[in-house]
Amino acid sequence: MREILLSLCGLGLAGAVLAQTPELPIPNGQPFVMQVYLTGYSFWDNTPPGTVDISHPVRHPHAGGMGTFSNPVTLAVGHQIIDGQDILDFPAGTVFYLPRLRKYAVVEDTCGDGPAPQDGPCHIGYQGYPWLDIYVDGVSAPQAEANACMRKITGIQPVVLDPGPYKSVVVGPVTEGGCFVFPDP
Repeated sequence: MREILLSLCGLGLAGAVLAQTPELPIPNGQPFVMQVYLTGYSFWDNTPPGTVDISHPVRHPHAGGMGTFSNPVTLAVGHQIIDGQDILDFPAGTVFYLPRLRKYAVVEDTCGDGPAPQDGPCHIGYQGYPWLDIYVDGVSAPQAEANACMRKITGIQPVVLDPGPYKSVVVGPVTEGGCFVFPDP
């Protein structure tokens, strides 16, 4: 979708496309602050459950990460299947900074299962906001602790698309690192 939007920009048609899909910004390589609906997924409720499998590995062979710019946490995004191709709402490798978690995250996984994920909430979004799903880990924590962390981080919040490397971070897996949530910046 981002590639299509970039191509349409050159034709002067981006406004028309954005009017239909306002949740997808046109990237230009500069940091861009946007509001998203953030949820979490864990080792316990991954697909398949009890695994660290991811669909589009870029920085990690499996879900993980410490939240730093050089080792961001795995992030899942909505996707659609068109003519047998899996098309992510944000391309694999896209980096976000999540100020409320003080973590960098990288798109490496998909949110939404089944033959038509485009009909599910991850792709459609939540109340007009794009849906991002961060891996909260939980491999070495009880399932109840990972679930509590996911509830704690869920909500509409600002993120920075294509951030620079000098943001404040809390290093470590989300759940096992204390599941810190900071006030909106």
